[in-house]
Amino acid sequence: MNYLGIDIGKHNHEAGLIDEHGQPIGKTLRFSNSKTGSEKLLKFLNRHEITPDNCACGLEATGHYWLSVFSFLHKLGFKVTSFNPLQSDALRNFYIRKTKTDVQDAYLIAQVIRIDNPEATPFIEEDLLQLKHLERLRYSLVDQSSDVKRKIISLLDQVFPEYEHLFSDIFGVSSTEVLLQYPLPEDLLSIDTKRLADFLNQASKGRYGDRRAHKKANELKEEAQDSFGISIGGEAFRMQIHLLLEQISLLDRQISEVEASLIELSNRQDHYLTTIIGISDVLAATILGEIGSINRFERPEQLVAFAGLDASVHQSGNFEGNRMKMSKRGSPYLRRAIWQAAFVASFHDPALSPHYEKLRNRGKVHGTAVGAVARKLTHIIFAILRDKKPYEPRPQ
Repeated sequence: MNYLGIDIGKHNHEAGLIDEHGQPIGKTLRFSNSKTGSEKLLKFLNRHEITPDNCACGLEATGHYWLSVFSFLHKLGFKVTSFNPLQSDALRNFYIRKTKTDVQDAYLIAQVIRIDNPEATPFIEEDLLQLKHLERLRYSLVDQSSDVKRKIISLLDQVFPEYEHLFSDIFGVSSTEVLLQYPLPEDLLSIDTKRLADFLNQASKGRYGDRRAHKKANELKEEAQDSFGISIGGEAFRMQIHLLLEQISLLDRQISEVEASLIELSNRQDHYLTTIIGISDVLAATILGEIGSINRFERPEQLVAFAGLDASVHQSGNFEGNRMKMSKRGSPYLRRAIWQAAFVASFHDPALSPHYEKLRNRGKVHGTAVGAVARKLTHIIFAILRDKKPYEPRPQ
């Protein structure tokens, strides 16, 4: 039996072959991340008479660059295992040697395949691949929207600092319409109170009512009259606020469109994740997209490490730190989704909420307690995806 290890890079990959005794077969092959490179790899395999029947392959899951090589070898019929050092005990232990050259790493991965004989990585399903790309796009759009909102708040702090106290949500429907039409104090002072009240009633789609709309109009005009904001350069501030609000509107529409696609793709999977308190349809889609096939993980601890929710230990000689923090090494998207779900579960899940309260009563800060809930929640996610059964809280 032969073993092929491939060290993955952005532009070029390195492939190394070893035999059943762990001895190198010829020299390593450097090939580009392109169709020409894949043809070069195929010639390399043919030259050494390597077939799916006499060779197992392994590669490290580096970013997204491994997917093309993985797909190529999978279509040829090879057994291929993709490694993430956070998932694989064997690869993580081998990395203690701290090999840093591509040639050494290619042989190292081949040795892991030979010694550890891991299961083949399931070929990623098209729906799961789409989920991964779309949920990451959604997070990007959400973060962009948050950034734009911070910019608008900064502008209002300069020209109309009193405005933030006038609406419970600055970016709600009514407030957004006001800012689009009357972003500066002088704009509000230029309009009649009754017209402003009618505008507010219309903007809120009648939810204000005449009396409440008139009261809000008076509040707006009073605060505008006494505003201590910058009174020069109004046109520049007005334009910035208007354009940034239009950006938010566009981003909100795009987020809604992406979320609809995520939910549709997620519903095709038999996952039961939404039976967990705190996991919405969108979070379920995010978790599925980041995990892919649960068969990639043998134990829940590996999934915890992949999410970066495991504790990092600081030790040197006889010193061992007792204040451990999350490693934050794995998928930031998965960690973010699980953390959001854990925040809700900490207060509403009949099984996890008591655990949160117990830690708080022991003096743990809120973040530490939620982190502990997030780790327990990851174990639950692992079990649900593995067993394909809905979640049943079991209070202690």
